Amino acid sequence: MRSRVRENLPASAGAALGILIVGWLGLTDWLWTDYDNEARQAIDALLQGHLLKFAQLAPSYGGSLVIRAPFLFAPKLWGGGETAVYRAAAAPCLLASAVLGVWLVSRIRVHGGSRVARGAALMLCVANPMTLSTLESGHPEELLGGVLCIAAVLVAARGRAGWSGLLLGLAVANQEWALVAVGPVLLALPRGRLRALITSAGTTVIVVLPLLLGGQFVGRVRSAASVDTSIFTPWQLWWFIGPHRHIIPPAQPWNTRYDPAWLSQLAHPIIIAVAAVLALGCAWLRHRAIPRPAQEALLLLALGLLLRCALDPWDNWYYPLPYLLALVSWEVLALQRPPVAGLVASFAGWFVFQWAVPSHGVAPDLQSLLFIAWALPAIAAMTVALYAPGQVQRLRLALARRGPLPSPA
Repeated sequence: MRSRVRENLPASAGAALGILIVGWLGLTDWLWTDYDNEARQAIDALLQGHLLKFAQLAPSYGGSLVIRAPFLFAPKLWGGGETAVYRAAAAPCLLASAVLGVWLVSRIRVHGGSRVARGAALMLCVANPMTLSTLESGHPEELLGGVLCIAAVLVAARGRAGWSGLLLGLAVANQEWALVAVGPVLLALPRGRLRALITSAGTTVIVVLPLLLGGQFVGRVRSAASVDTSIFTPWQLWWFIGPHRHIIPPAQPWNTRYDPAWLSQLAHPIIIAVAAVLALGCAWLRHRAIPRPAQEALLLLALGLLLRCALDPWDNWYYPLPYLLALVSWEVLALQRPPVAGLVASFAGWFVFQWAVPSHGVAPDLQSLLFIAWALPAIAAMTVALYAPGQVQRLRLALARRGPLPSPA
């Protein structure tokens, strides 16, 4: 035990430094963020002991506030103000990413990976640009949800049905999009799938039960399930089917197209349906006795999370963060290599969501094309790796047998 602590001490120190820096840069002010608009009033009511008012004001991700409630009360110990509460709300999310990063570093060390590989994996978990923008927008629950989904899959792969169900239930209570992780968790479990589902459902109900007392939580969740047609972002695959707007909102220069009415009702169900079809496809391949690595569930999770971004008409700059964490975890554990694809995805996400924007002279249609140019190849590559993992290797072997092309006479 002591040797493990000593081995992980440098990574733990690096993770602590990383989350402190990112937290300091990304949690400077809660004003004008989604935290201020959506969560602050509910948190204030909770801290004042008004539980019913908290339940009435909680946003659709109110379950995440319930999970993080002990951290919200921590600033009272030293008389911290609203900024301290704002930072405390993000603390468990940052700690979760640090734990994931340190654990991945330990796996890389076991496989004899280099220090560069360990440093890259740790950085991508605790200090990547997507984490910073996620904190700045007031949605640290995306970070927590991603880690909980990954943890549920990893625990499921070890045959712990009860614990994986608990983690999955916490993830769904934290944010409803975690339903895309149901398939990967069931795929990773060797047995006890029904137990995991029952535990997951029970955990979710227990967490959100206090919110049901307010009488408005179900309506907010139902409203969140249908996309707001007033916002239609260019970072998704539906962009070019939307008709052009005649009047562009001044605060949203990228919002130049309308969301088709039919899509607003079907987008989120489509995401869940696609995730279910992908999981059934993996289960069918396994049923046909095609050898599959245990880490396929992580790849399935990463693919589902990327499709969640690509198929959501209201895709935001913080949506790809859970996908990035799942991709890095799969790359480190399944391929046992430095997270090259994770580094590329992190840079691509920063470029598409943060740099290629109207304020830098990039038109929304071009923004959408840049997103598609990044997302579609990534989706295709992960799909091939998931359902036909031997194809790339066979292609390399075939090219190697042909040898070099003959030189012209």
